[in-house]
Formats: sequence, structure tokens, C-alpha cells
Amino acid sequence: MVYRTHGTCSSEIHFDIDENHLIHNVSFVGGCNGNLKGIGKLVEGRKAEEIISLLEGNTCGMKSTSCPDQLARALKQAIGA
Repeated sequence: MVYRTHGTCSSEIHFDIDENHLIHNVSFVGGCNGNLKGIGKLVEGRKAEEIISLLEGNTCGMKSTSCPDQLARALKQAIGA
């Protein structure tokens, strides 16, 4: 899946999600490269619902969202939550 982000330095999030809502192959286009690679590794193989509850609502500086928050939004869209 490709999710176009809003309000962050990254412009897209790419990921796969299987029928059990397990997340795989997360990558970000743009943003803080090292941090976003780390997030991709931390969420690999975990359930979307768990990651949503951990990351949803996180902000970046004065922004009302962040790359992790955008990942949570992308996952919610992917699972229809």
C-alpha cells in the first residue's frame, strides 16, 4: 500500500499488510531517514492495531501530526478502522 502523508517532511509511506493485520516492508519517502528506517524495523511483523495504539496522536514539534502518527493513520485506513 502507498499512503500519501499530510503535514510531515515525509511525502509517502509504503507498506504491506497481510490478512492477519501484520505489517511488513514499511518505508518512508523523505523525512528523517535514520529515524524512519528505525520505525520500519520496530513495526515489522507486528499487528496494525498494536502499532496504531502506540503511534496515533504523536506530534512533531509544533505540527499537529508526525511521521509515526501518519503511519498510524495509514494503518487505520488499510484495516478499515
